[in-house]
Amino acid sequence: MVDVLAARTIHLVVAALWAGSVCFVAAVVLPLARDGAFNTTHPLEVISGKLTTISRVSSVVLLLSGGHLAGNAYTFGSLFGTTNGRLVVAMVALWLLLTALVEIGTKRFETGLTGKKIREPARDSLPTFRAAAVTAIALLVVAGLLSANVGLLL
Repeated sequence: MVDVLAARTIHLVVAALWAGSVCFVAAVVLPLARDGAFNTTHPLEVISGKLTTISRVSSVVLLLSGGHLAGNAYTFGSLFGTTNGRLVVAMVALWLLLTALVEIGTKRFETGLTGKKIREPARDSLPTFRAAAVTAIALLVVAGLLSANVGLLL
């Protein structure tokens, strides 16, 4: 029981950190870079590298903690046969999508930064990061529905 509580807490905190980081880059950093607020690539390279690290570590931690939680709460049949189970499956799909979007977005951004450009790579990667931010918010919504045990309400 304590392991499930710890896994749930770690899972939600890491998910919130990851989602917040992605949303911050999409809503603040890239628009500022696109609009010329930075006169050097160094801070953007650091931010992009930190986001990549946060994203990769979060992906692994969420896989492990989510796998532990699902293994304790669901059978194969209940993953596809209950509302909460389907929410878990949706969460896995969103997790994969968010991981892919952040990887694609950071690669696009970093490729442009290596050419010592700022505005163009920010503009080119912004749609991918906006999609990642929407995905991150959707993940938090699904987490909230699972935390509220919405399956019992339906």
